[in-house]
Amino acid sequence: MGEQFRLAGLPDAERLRALIFAAYSPIRELELHWPAANASLEQIQGNIVQNECYVLEADGTIVATITLSKGDDVKHITDLPFIKWFAVDPADQGKGYGGRLLDWVETRIIRDKLGASAVTLGTAEKHPWLLSMYERRGYESIYSFDPGNGDGVGHLLRKVVNPYEQSMIKSKRRGSTG
Repeated sequence: MGEQFRLAGLPDAERLRALIFAAYSPIRELELHWPAANASLEQIQGNIVQNECYVLEADGTIVATITLSKGDDVKHITDLPFIKWFAVDPADQGKGYGGRLLDWVETRIIRDKLGASAVTLGTAEKHPWLLSMYERRGYESIYSFDPGNGDGVGHLLRKVVNPYEQSMIKSKRRGSTG
C-alpha cells in the first residue's frame, strides 16, 4: 500500500488519541504542560474539526500526525502558520516518518497551498532533544519566553519555506522595487 499523506477525519480520532498519548509519554515524564500530552478523545476530535490535522499512513496505518493551527491561540505572537501536536508512533520512530510528514506539510501545505514564506512552532528547552532537532531541520528561535507554569524557557521557532517570497517581503519593507 505504501505511504499516504492526508487530512485526518473524525473516524481517525481514536487511533490519533492512542498514537499521541504514546508519543507524548516523554512530555508527561518531563512534566511539561502541553495540551496534546493528556488530550482526551473529545480534544482530539476538536483538534480534527477546528484545525488541519494531517496524518501519514504507512501500509494503511497512521504512523505520524501533525496539526496546522487554525485558531487564534498564537495570533498574539505570530501571523505565520503555526504547527503543533506533532507525533510519531513510538513503534515507528526512527523510520523517517516524522521527517517526511513535516517536510510534506512545510512544502505542500505551508508553502504551496497557503503561499506562506515561513512556518512557526513552539518547544521547550526542558525537553532534551526537540530544540536541537528542529534547529537541525532549519528552524531558528525568534522569541523566547517563560510561561510561568514550570515548563521553563520556551521558544517560538520559525523556518523559512519559501526564500524567494521572504526576500520579496524584505524588499517591500525597505521600499525596494525588486
